[in-house]
Amino acid sequence: MTENTIKRIAIIGPESSGKSALSQALAMKYKTTWISEYAREYLSRLNRSYLESDVITIYKEQWELEGSAINESHKFLFIDTEFIIGKVWYEHVYNKPSTYFDNMIKQYPYDFYLLTFPDLPWEADPLRENPGKGLYFFEWYKNILEEHKLPYSIVSGIGDDRLQCAVKAINQHFYAS
Repeated sequence: MTENTIKRIAIIGPESSGKSALSQALAMKYKTTWISEYAREYLSRLNRSYLESDVITIYKEQWELEGSAINESHKFLFIDTEFIIGKVWYEHVYNKPSTYFDNMIKQYPYDFYLLTFPDLPWEADPLRENPGKGLYFFEWYKNILEEHKLPYSIVSGIGDDRLQCAVKAINQHFYAS
């Protein structure tokens, strides 16, 4: 398949809302590839606090990984993070806009977005910074999707119900007549 026939689906949402597990499960369901969140790899080997430049570097590498994986994909490529998440992260931490993220969102919209609702229990891990703020970030992501008129569906539910919610949204978006 050529790059133009692969539909890129971004899974976005607050931390600890099941994005990684959902991305992997969807890739298995549709027998295709997925791109994990590069920020986890980058930050876990960083021996200092991250800087503004690190956030930009992370998303540039995420974009490169996505470009490499698209030729290995079949029908869909699932991406476990993208520029909207980068924008929100950057603006939340540094309290200022980033032209890099704004430009990337406008220039490279995804074919579809799955916005994960924060209805899963929040799980602490060394890279998570925002316990108790799931709905706050969920609304921020939703507002950006709507502001840019990007196609999305909200995914909710526990376990297999969450996967089935996502599958239904994908099928309705790509296969509804």
